[in-house]
Amino acid sequence: MTYQALARKWRPQDFSSLIGQDPVVTALRNALVDRRIAQAYLFAGIRGVGKTTAARVLAKALNCERGPAADPCNECTPCLEITRGSDLDVQEIDAATYSKVEQVRELTESLKYGPARDRYKVVVLDEVHRLSRQAFDALLKIVEEPPPHLVFIFATTELEAVPVTILSRCQEYRFRRVPAPLLASHLATVCAAEGIEASETALRLIARAGEGSVRDAVALLDQLATYGAGSIADEDAARLLGSFDGELLHRLLGSMLGGDAGAVAVALGELELEGQDPRQLFVRLLGYCRDGLHLAMGVATDAVELPIEEAQRLQATARQSGYENLLRLLHQLLASEAVVRRSEQAWLALEVALLRAAELPKLVRVEELLAGGRAVAAAPPAQRQEGRGAGGAAAAPPAPATATAAPPTAAQPAPGPPPPPPGVEALVQAVNRRRQVLAAHLRAAEALRFADGTLLIVQPPGDRWLEGALTRDANRAALEQSLAEVWGAGTGWRLLPGEGTPAAAAAGEEQAAAAAAADPTVQKVLQIFDGRIQAVERQEDPES
Repeated sequence: MTYQALARKWRPQDFSSLIGQDPVVTALRNALVDRRIAQAYLFAGIRGVGKTTAARVLAKALNCERGPAADPCNECTPCLEITRGSDLDVQEIDAATYSKVEQVRELTESLKYGPARDRYKVVVLDEVHRLSRQAFDALLKIVEEPPPHLVFIFATTELEAVPVTILSRCQEYRFRRVPAPLLASHLATVCAAEGIEASETALRLIARAGEGSVRDAVALLDQLATYGAGSIADEDAARLLGSFDGELLHRLLGSMLGGDAGAVAVALGELELEGQDPRQLFVRLLGYCRDGLHLAMGVATDAVELPIEEAQRLQATARQSGYENLLRLLHQLLASEAVVRRSEQAWLALEVALLRAAELPKLVRVEELLAGGRAVAAAPPAQRQEGRGAGGAAAAPPAPATATAAPPTAAQPAPGPPPPPPGVEALVQAVNRRRQVLAAHLRAAEALRFADGTLLIVQPPGDRWLEGALTRDANRAALEQSLAEVWGAGTGWRLLPGEGTPAAAAAGEEQAAAAAAADPTVQKVLQIFDGRIQAVERQEDPES
């Protein structure tokens, strides 16, 4: 007997067998039972999720001798002929090869006549978005006012390419991607019926590789079963599907979160020698980081598409690193996604992207600088030299200090203002959401104190920016709205002159420089020109 591919053999023949499309199935069944048959249906979704299959099942349910029924009997003559594709009253047309306007006009002329035997004439137009604009225009009249015996079923993977004039005349149904756990369960059913040996891990890998498409997943299962002579080993599934060991992904993630660029480079070198696809690795790594982000948010381990052991290990790493660090890492990786995908040197682009991500733990957060947290001391000039003097020769080491020489006094960084209490910090964050420049100068204030329902703002010595800014309606409204948000309506504020030392003034200037460095536009300019901030000059801006 001729071998039949599993994807065709396991094609659903009734609504009960349609995988993962419960909302669509419920709506179509109710329409059949209540005899609320629309003139045209539009099924949209990715490939392999059951659009054309649902169209055939609907055609059988409409013309079944026991129907219209919620499910076809698959025993009567119309059901059997529609399954074989030999029913004269049910036409399945591929729009990609039927796109000429003359062909569509011939079709519409033939549809004016009643069915030869069945209850309805059903026209299934697959990939309907491939029709030309003129073909759509020729089809429009009969779709709008079809004979009572005619039902159109359109299927498309590109809903946005279908004209609105057609969409408005159809009942639209969206077919979803099938979740990987449900797809793996279906594959297990196929394996049990076909005598294929496969572990749960292998089935999960196949389901994930199917990317929500039932047809693709079953076809991959068929291919792997043929390769393994009826048995699918985990190693074969991982290798043939281009998958990556969970241990490797966890190692890469841990290295980036720990700032270990060397470990990242070593792991990527091993993968390159194995001939792995760098673009596919990057996509899998993004998905793995996303799973970690969700676990750090408190999502249960069984909600991510990972084996339970891997999910638990990733959960421990995610909780240790923290949601915010994972979010920054994922944002950094996403910024490089287009470069890795389009680059001719994909491995180099991937390595640069991951090494840049591994630098994130070494950076000082702007929030810490603005809050007066730890400062990064600049290295002494002798340490910043690259080992060569003005003439190109290696620079000589500095001469040792003699006993008579006075020991150099290390310059102490100017102490910044103490971090504000939690309530004041919440206020500054609220202001930042409304007026970022005003929030930056509030952080640089000599002191922020809240007492007796009033916020006291002590200006830095010699700095009158806040005094001028708070005379403007927009800034004053932003401050007062933030006060009401944090401490309630009726909260007041007062601006006091500062009495600090010159060191405090210098600290204020450092805070202002940090505030400027936090601005996205300034960051972009510094990155383009490879520059750094030397001084900050304030100007009177009517909108600041």
